[in-house]
Amino acid sequence: MKHRLEALAYDVVTGLMRLLPFGFVSAFGAAIVKLIGPLTSKRHIAETGLRTAFPEKSDTEIKALLRAQWDNLGRTFAEFPLTDRLKPFSKNSRVEIRGLEHFTENQPAIMISGHFANWEVMATVLTQSQHTTHITYRKINNPLIDARVRKQREAYGTKFLIQKTGHASGRELFETLKKGESVALLNDQKFNAGLEVPFFGEPAMTAQGAVRLALKTKRPLVPMCVTRQKSKFIVTFYPPIALEFTGDRAADVLAGVLQVNDFIEARVREAPAQWFWVHRRWPKSLYRNAK
Repeated sequence: MKHRLEALAYDVVTGLMRLLPFGFVSAFGAAIVKLIGPLTSKRHIAETGLRTAFPEKSDTEIKALLRAQWDNLGRTFAEFPLTDRLKPFSKNSRVEIRGLEHFTENQPAIMISGHFANWEVMATVLTQSQHTTHITYRKINNPLIDARVRKQREAYGTKFLIQKTGHASGRELFETLKKGESVALLNDQKFNAGLEVPFFGEPAMTAQGAVRLALKTKRPLVPMCVTRQKSKFIVTFYPPIALEFTGDRAADVLAGVLQVNDFIEARVREAPAQWFWVHRRWPKSLYRNAK
């Protein structure tokens, strides 16, 4: 019954959003979450993360970033039901694409990114390009909402979602690359089975799957990012990460994971309000001990 009620609420909100223009929905989502977000437990998580990453910033600067990240978060959630309206390769699109050659000239590629701005926009570029790209995802606890989300993603071109299920997922990604098709992963959230490496100077458990896959297949590990300007977006592709092939697999994996973390950190520094700060990226003790 709980799942059905949640799905009904999701359908009502989605239906109302789809009656309105994209820009209006984006601004409305920002306004709502800027009001509600500070009242939730996520405020402490976001503020602790910002203070951890930017200890040099004043209280005034942190408060400004905190408010700005609520704006971004609200826009991102509100925009999702309308993502199928985005046509990145059409004239006068809301999406500007930079560095696309790094993607097209390195097929098949292992695309790597993080939860920047509206990360779904990156998926629209990948899946509406001329190159088939399989995108990993985590299943939503409510199966009814999960089915709706998958259907909405399919509406803007994402038809090849691979559930993250450990070794089984790794084999599927490997086989996908062997067929000459690309894969894409978000690599910026806490992964307890990963490697503990520095992120903004603090130890953070980080997934190593993308790096291991790149070392095994010798396919390019191509990073990408998205930034927003209100309800418009810039998707940028970067040159492949230069992995090390020394013969010491453990050392090569560690070196690659450090490079991935460095890329994520650099993009966060460029647009600090546009990262997903409400996720506990560092150990729980860091959040418990924060003021």
